[in-house]
Amino acid sequence: MQIRLAFFAVFTVFVAASVLSAEELQIATFDVDASPPVGSPLAYDPTKEVSSPLSCRGIIFIGNGQPVVLCAIDWLGVANEAHDEFRERLATAAGTTADRVSVHALHQHDAPRCDFSAERILAEAGYAGVSYDERFLRSVMVRAADAVTAAIDRASPVTHVGTGRAEVREVASNRRILGDDGRVKVTRYTACRDPEVRAMPVGTIDPMLKLVTFHNGDTTLAALTYYATHPQSYYRTGQANPDFPGMARNALQEETSVPHIHFNGAGGNIGAGKWNDGSTENRQVLADKVADGMRRAWESLRKRPVTADDLGWKTADVSLPLGDHLVEGPLRAVLGDASASVPDRLTAAKHLAWLQRTNAGKRITVSLLTVGDARILHLPGELFVEYQLAAQAMAPDAFVAMAAYGEYGPGYIGTQIAYSQGGYETSPGASRVGPAVEEVLMAAMKTLLSE
Repeated sequence: MQIRLAFFAVFTVFVAASVLSAEELQIATFDVDASPPVGSPLAYDPTKEVSSPLSCRGIIFIGNGQPVVLCAIDWLGVANEAHDEFRERLATAAGTTADRVSVHALHQHDAPRCDFSAERILAEAGYAGVSYDERFLRSVMVRAADAVTAAIDRASPVTHVGTGRAEVREVASNRRILGDDGRVKVTRYTACRDPEVRAMPVGTIDPMLKLVTFHNGDTTLAALTYYATHPQSYYRTGQANPDFPGMARNALQEETSVPHIHFNGAGGNIGAGKWNDGSTENRQVLADKVADGMRRAWESLRKRPVTADDLGWKTADVSLPLGDHLVEGPLRAVLGDASASVPDRLTAAKHLAWLQRTNAGKRITVSLLTVGDARILHLPGELFVEYQLAAQAMAPDAFVAMAAYGEYGPGYIGTQIAYSQGGYETSPGASRVGPAVEEVLMAAMKTLLSE
């Protein structure tokens, strides 16, 4: 069936933990349209049309303590001041605090960017509205917040939590192919038309899709899925769409009549390039493969009773080391150069925004939701899959899932060795952090998963 940063002097991790206590756990889900209007900027082109709606959807956990909100949106990324504002709006709507809200993008490319810090910098340089449509972006946040408030009024009790997993076949492959010298020989992007490059080994991936479900007796209330890959089959069409992971999610929701919220895992160095030549028809093929994995994860489901005492939320606030290439003077020179290209000005604005934010002492909140048997980590940026695999190894007897693409400000986040190997993902244009980032994030994950 077809269904379609140099290392900084001080490493600081602040950990806060709380456990809700109540006899009954409740959840509520929300879903609003996140599609841009015609003419509004997508990540690379203006919107010509919406070929398939983008969505902003999520789940609220309610007990005796303050609620927890998880949100996934079909956008390229949500960064800096925009990420702060999004979390704050949802927190206010849910009657909780921003540190108990996690917002993630699925990273589709025919979809909007959202970064109010970069837009402010661009506007100051005379380029307002070229890359970001603030009015539209904020309107989605407002509607999502309204939907959270409305959803809480219809929250349902949860008696059981289910977990399942399945291998997704012939979708994910590693983008960074190393040569004999240990450096990146070729980058196998998500759409790869070179048959020789496609024929190269899959490389390091996490092939497993994770599923968490919530039930009230025999009624399934919601499903969360997690899978690590860049979600592009092809793009630069001007047609807003959720691409193949969104298609698979939508199909399973239609098939099961259960609200389905999908999160992109640590897929910064993962894509479908081995299996995808970029042809239009292959989008459906990839969607069907992911949907098949989702379906088989449903078939492997194990349900266990749960109360609010089984719900935990822990956070670690981290400061990521800045990349050596983030220097204010040269960045401002690009912004002031009338001959600079739009992509170069945008990159300079994003770099400067992250530099200013880090120098102001802003931290990233990494979090862990524990519910029943499941442990779900929420991390920033275009995280390499090695972080996801390491998290699972830190708790080998637990069901560990990961949502990356949270705070998008740092861009790509590689492993320490990756910064010496070359390649696009750890280049000055793509990553705004330095090699010591691995030490910081691994420590935070270990702290969160230690109990």
